Amino acid sequence: MTTQLYDFGMIGLGVMGRNFLLNVADHGFSALGLDKDDEKAKLLEQEAEGRIIKGATETHEFVALLKTPRVIMLLVPAGKVVDIVIEDLLPHLDEGDLIIDGGNSFFEDTNRREKYLNEKGLRFLGVGVSGGSKGARFGPSIMPGGDPIAYELVRPVFEAVAAKVAQEPCVAYLGNTSSGNYVKMVHNGIEYGLMQLIAETYDVLKRVGGLTNRQLHTVFSNWNEGKLQSFLIEITAQIFAYADEFSEGELVDAILDKAKQKGTGKWTSQNSMDLGVAIPTVDAAVAMRGISALKEQRQQIEDF
Repeated sequence: MTTQLYDFGMIGLGVMGRNFLLNVADHGFSALGLDKDDEKAKLLEQEAEGRIIKGATETHEFVALLKTPRVIMLLVPAGKVVDIVIEDLLPHLDEGDLIIDGGNSFFEDTNRREKYLNEKGLRFLGVGVSGGSKGARFGPSIMPGGDPIAYELVRPVFEAVAAKVAQEPCVAYLGNTSSGNYVKMVHNGIEYGLMQLIAETYDVLKRVGGLTNRQLHTVFSNWNEGKLQSFLIEITAQIFAYADEFSEGELVDAILDKAKQKGTGKWTSQNSMDLGVAIPTVDAAVAMRGISALKEQRQQIEDF
């Protein structure tokens, strides 16, 4: 009996990784996922619904089931975890295999990892993925950077799964080394600024203008029909009309005004300062994100 070999491998079967892999399988590629958490591997197979997908929990089994040269994408938290996963993979890989980091990694880390893996005869790409879990499932924007020959190994998959605008896939090879992660970093920094502008606009309309959530929904929906049309304006309009299923009113009023950050906005500000490029909107947005995280301290000040 012939063993099924898979076209595309994914390490990290959280919501992003699982959704991306289901998207891959939707487009005719056989897909294999690895996660040390047995429940996540089982959940992937439960959601497969006839697609050619398998979940694995052991690295040696995962690598053995991939077609060569192997194409393996990582969707794990940026930082030390990426290096740990790479080291776990190395003993099982062959020359010419490709590792893709799809997380929000710092671009200098991508440069270091590419050099390290190239010296071992392995290929590496740093790839930005935008669109959140829904985008991963139905069409993300993808920003690959690294060796152009390595990109050709995964280009058919990325072009198939990416979001489409006027039938064109939202993916393009962006350049050598860490170009993809750098563009994703700047993309996220700009998004920080846009989100801060939306938040301040909401605050003025609600506190000064006295608009209700229903009125805010109408205003943002109208804006999304004109020059301000964008994904962020669209989902902002939607949240104002989203009912709170645990109480009366809308969910937006029950959301804690406290935000986390993964570092991309901060890196954008830091790098702009290194380059002598002024980006005050992004800088202010990063500062406001940091202040928002200090909920307890802000509450104490408000109580005076």
